[in-house]
Amino acid sequence: MGLCKIIANVEVDKIDGDVYRSAEVFRMDYAEMEMKFKIYVYPDEYKDENYTNYQTISGKYASEGYFFKNIRESSFLTDDPDQAHLFFIPISCHKMHQKVSSYEEMASIVKKYVEGLIAKYPYWSRTMGADHFFVTCHDVDVRVTELVPHLVKNSIRVVCSPTYDSGFIPHKDVSLPLVLQPLKEPVGETTCTRGACNSDLRNTLVSNWEEDDELDIQNSTYYPAGGMRKLFMAKFCICPVGSRATSNRIIMAIRHGCVPVILADYFELPFNDVLDWLKFSVILSEEDVYDLKYILKEKAGEEYSRLHSNLIKVQKRFRWNSPPVKYDAFHMVLYHLWLRRNVVRY
Repeated sequence: MGLCKIIANVEVDKIDGDVYRSAEVFRMDYAEMEMKFKIYVYPDEYKDENYTNYQTISGKYASEGYFFKNIRESSFLTDDPDQAHLFFIPISCHKMHQKVSSYEEMASIVKKYVEGLIAKYPYWSRTMGADHFFVTCHDVDVRVTELVPHLVKNSIRVVCSPTYDSGFIPHKDVSLPLVLQPLKEPVGETTCTRGACNSDLRNTLVSNWEEDDELDIQNSTYYPAGGMRKLFMAKFCICPVGSRATSNRIIMAIRHGCVPVILADYFELPFNDVLDWLKFSVILSEEDVYDLKYILKEKAGEEYSRLHSNLIKVQKRFRWNSPPVKYDAFHMVLYHLWLRRNVVRY
């Protein structure tokens, strides 16, 4: 079947132009990806230690497990390295962290593994690793891989903590969304946030708005049942950048149908190459924390209705499935890898 016929068969209602930078470009390029994209996964060098396999998938960092499982069962996999556009390094620091206690030991294992691949196979040397990628979600895992220069400098990092101060490089690396659980819609008026004060911005947020009777700002990492009900009821959910993964807070807001209010000067949003976040979230600079209440009041009418309507449309793009389904989080990650496939080989 020709490419034009495949494009024509794409379900248009699943590619709603309201939330994309260019729905038509995405629709055409996605169809080409489905036809052509191939990924080679290196053999399990640590099969006995179980650093590369997922038998169970659970928890908020399960997106890493979903990716490992889905890529091994997908039609994008190839056994022929010469057919591959990209090469997947299948070592999981999250799995390793369950057995190895120190960062130094974990970094040593990762370094030894990567250097072993370079010595054993010719593929890394053709591009200095530019067509290689790895996936890691937990903050600990990101810090470990930062100790391995080979991975940070050249290969594509698919990570859940995409702050620029952690070495994340836009247009090279990919932001991996956390797991999005079943979806519900908000029904009330509250604007809320949860989370401990582990950054200057969050300290400022709490000190300025903790006593406000319209903004529900609480300094806690504990989410009791009442707190979760408030998330269901909120119109806006404030997501300030902090020392821990801000993406967890953003994904939680999307899950509950609560328009994310992203307070960050530097943060790479998931699927930002394709999705237009300004159409379903509020993005503010960190200095806007002082005027937060007044900014949100101005957006509480028709603009909120538009943002919320678009947020509901985009929820499925962040959902992980096994087996995966078209346009879900797994395929969105693959699409962003597809966009990064064109590298020079020596």
